[in-house]
Amino acid sequence: MFARRDNEPDYAILDRTKSEVSYGGTTNCYGTPIETVQSNNPLREQSLNINQDSEIGANPDRYKQHGFFFNADNCIACHACEAACSEKNDNPAHIAFRSVGFVEGGTYPAYQRLNISMACNHCDDPVCLKGCPTRAYTKFAEYGAVLQDPDICFGCGYCTWVCPYNAPQLDPEKGQVSKCNMCVDRLEVGLKPACTTACLGNALDFGVIEDIPENRSQAKVDIPGFPRTDITHPNIRFQQTRTTQREMTRVDQTAIKYHRSDEPSSTFEESPFIPELDPKQGFDRQWNLKRLLTSHENAHIAFTLSAQLVMGAFLWFFAGFFINGSGLDSLSASPAYLPALVTLVGLITMGLYKLNMHLGKPQRFYRGFYNLKHSPVSREIAGVSLFFAGLVLFTILAFFEHPFFAALQLLAALIALTGLMAGGYYMYKLYRIEARPFWNHINTASSFIGTGLVLGSLFVAISNTAADVIPQQLNTLLLSAISIGLVIEIAGLWSHRRSLKSAKSEGAASFYEQTTSYGNAYVLRNSLLVVSLIISLSLLLTEYQSFWAYLLLAGTALSSAIIGRALFYVVVIPTTMPGGFFWRNQGFVEHARETGLADMPQMGVIYEKHHAFNVKELIETIKTTSLDDKIDQFKRIFTG
Repeated sequence: MFARRDNEPDYAILDRTKSEVSYGGTTNCYGTPIETVQSNNPLREQSLNINQDSEIGANPDRYKQHGFFFNADNCIACHACEAACSEKNDNPAHIAFRSVGFVEGGTYPAYQRLNISMACNHCDDPVCLKGCPTRAYTKFAEYGAVLQDPDICFGCGYCTWVCPYNAPQLDPEKGQVSKCNMCVDRLEVGLKPACTTACLGNALDFGVIEDIPENRSQAKVDIPGFPRTDITHPNIRFQQTRTTQREMTRVDQTAIKYHRSDEPSSTFEESPFIPELDPKQGFDRQWNLKRLLTSHENAHIAFTLSAQLVMGAFLWFFAGFFINGSGLDSLSASPAYLPALVTLVGLITMGLYKLNMHLGKPQRFYRGFYNLKHSPVSREIAGVSLFFAGLVLFTILAFFEHPFFAALQLLAALIALTGLMAGGYYMYKLYRIEARPFWNHINTASSFIGTGLVLGSLFVAISNTAADVIPQQLNTLLLSAISIGLVIEIAGLWSHRRSLKSAKSEGAASFYEQTTSYGNAYVLRNSLLVVSLIISLSLLLTEYQSFWAYLLLAGTALSSAIIGRALFYVVVIPTTMPGGFFWRNQGFVEHARETGLADMPQMGVIYEKHHAFNVKELIETIKTTSLDDKIDQFKRIFTG
């Protein structure tokens, strides 16, 4: 428990005094009850067991939702809240649970700067909690705090994707996520969080949500630069009485500005500020191939492409079980059948290995099954794992010709198909993230489906033409599937382009980055898609089948898929808070890594790292985990 001093200053004490403008209701402005549990609930009066301390806090408002109050009129951007938070949590320079950014508008002498201090908002509907596959997050009845356990986390970083406010912080050195814990140890002894205590300008305060602190006249949920509130219903309230400029721009490299809407809103006391494109880097097209093809998400590129290829190819072999004629029944009789299956197993094994190595703690991979009830990541892992198991069994049984083994192979095929449908669906679903508008589009589905059809069909075609045993009917079917897959991808990209060009969100900035910073690569990808479609239709109409023609088509289609998937990950811009020139600025981070400034710890920039798989640690973990703990883990997996 936090050690409270005898002479704590008044400004550090958690004050229960309500102002005259107190909200005074039983629900917050979103309609969620402020009381986290009823007075007769047995969950009350339980210890948080902070550092194994069984003491229970005496705060009478312990079971009410608390939150931060930020007065933008008072903030001077001294960063004292950042420093106090980092000191309290012993954070390294590259990790900050709370950060201060700003937006600016107008010109001299009417220049205006608006500072924003932001940490975790301990939301009513925390998407980090639902998204985390390891169940490292818990929303506690005490204070409504959303707490995260870094020891449970295995470093996938999905919570950093789904959070609209960039609250969870992934530490590349430790390979785990951590975040603001509301200083619950201080709350338990009647003290405000460290950040609010350190605030010099009385800009930051804390208390029961909707109970507006003294000397405040507003409790708005919106402020220029603050992301959407409808995703998670954050527990932070703002005051900003000064009239702002019509347009407020970010000083970091993110191509976004905020424009005050002319349409009145019943939700806000004044018209909200809408994010719009700010083309601050011009419109020249560049290549940036090195940055594009060496991104931190290369493991996801390898996994999604390999998994979709294998799933698409497997569907052809599965169809061969049930459809006689059309050349499909020739697949299992081909000399390329067994080598093709073994190759597919090798490809998806490689993809799974790359994905696992991407984790901060690869040896903890089994924790990915913990949150099947809520997390699309857990469901994707379960589905793909089931598909992998079915495919391996299907491949092994293919080596035996006895009818009994043929029946077992059919069962394995059904298992793999079930895993394919579940894993494929949640592979798409986990990218439909409100906080990442570039991904939150049907184009994600069209890209994944198209890639599976094209690459899977090409794999079957090449393996069979190499063995010179592809019937004309099968050739026609394969080329038709390839052409349909390419049309689906092109249609999805066209729809994506139309919606993003006029989007009032970070999606417009993502499209801008795609067509400028990576513009030449974007044009190349689109050109390769069109060339692939022309080649495919030409082969289909002429009924031409040749190993070298398919190889040429595979070269253009695979190159297009790799570039397109790399763009998918590199250009996405989340709904993050604005930063400064040096701080929380992705442009400066990239510059620091390229020039060596990242070697200076005070820059707050660290090089990206991938942690090696530690077999010894995995074995030691299995040895030291008690049987009861193992049973408990299985219960968590299967019961949610």
